[in-house]
Amino acid sequence: MRQLISSGSPLEPDIGFSRAVRIGNMLAVSGTAPIAEDGTVAAPGDVYGQARRCLEIAIQAILDAGFRLQDVIRTRVMLTDISRWQEAARAHGECFGDTKPACTFVEVARFIDSEWLVEIEVDCVADINV
Repeated sequence: MRQLISSGSPLEPDIGFSRAVRIGNMLAVSGTAPIAEDGTVAAPGDVYGQARRCLEIAIQAILDAGFRLQDVIRTRVMLTDISRWQEAARAHGECFGDTKPACTFVEVARFIDSEWLVEIEVDCVADINV
């Protein structure tokens, strides 16, 4: 059974995507941007603050789908300036230091909004069908 999880992002209906999609014991969380609750860019100019916001949104989707942080098996951290990877890594470590998923950091040319400095994707597999 396919379950779609929304974060309420205004981009979801326009683009035609879900924050996360669950099928059985697998969950894929879309590239998650640093969008504040009011729809503005969270923590402008701050890679760490933006990464924290991306992770807050992704983690909420994980929990909303009935998964746990221990189910995270892979993350992808995309940055517009790879020289600032340690700032995003600090936020990642604060959230996933115990889980230690496979993780990739990659530099990209840009995102939809030029103020976004980071986006994060997350994949999960539950030990059992949750």
